[in-house]
Amino acid sequence: MVIRVALAECFTHGLISREIHAFSMGYPLTYHWSTDPEDFPISVIAGLFIPTLSGIRTILHFEPLPPAEVINDIKIYNQDQDLLMAFLMAQAVKNLTCADIGIGTCAGVGKGGIALVYEKGSEVITSEHYADLRFSSACEIMSRQKSGVVMCLRHFESILNTKFKNCQKIIPSN
Repeated sequence: MVIRVALAECFTHGLISREIHAFSMGYPLTYHWSTDPEDFPISVIAGLFIPTLSGIRTILHFEPLPPAEVINDIKIYNQDQDLLMAFLMAQAVKNLTCADIGIGTCAGVGKGGIALVYEKGSEVITSEHYADLRFSSACEIMSRQKSGVVMCLRHFESILNTKFKNCQKIIPSN
């Protein structure tokens, strides 16, 4: 069975989608995977960058939470709202694509929200860095982004190794 993954990313700008796809094809980009790409058949069926309210409505087909602030249609949420929006984005992209794993990311003010949703559960986490999209320096915002990518990929790997063990490729022994 191929593990189908769909992503709706905001503050991670599609970097998680690119990294998982590259990993699945055998040429990981920057993340240092502890899992061998040969062990799991993965297909990234959709990797979407959706920072705007209109994108949520038209692509993911749900009404987003009312944001604390809006700048050029970009949603700015507080920490609790980011966690919930990441979950809603992950759930929506998973359901729309019939994926096995849906991933969503969202960050306005705080450490951001990262959600991984699969058939029998979900994990909602944060990056390790605080930033405020309205007032933080580019360096602080990019630090939060980098941390969010790494945290998501760590949890993705853990989910593969625990929840999708039965999907591992069987390699015949000689």
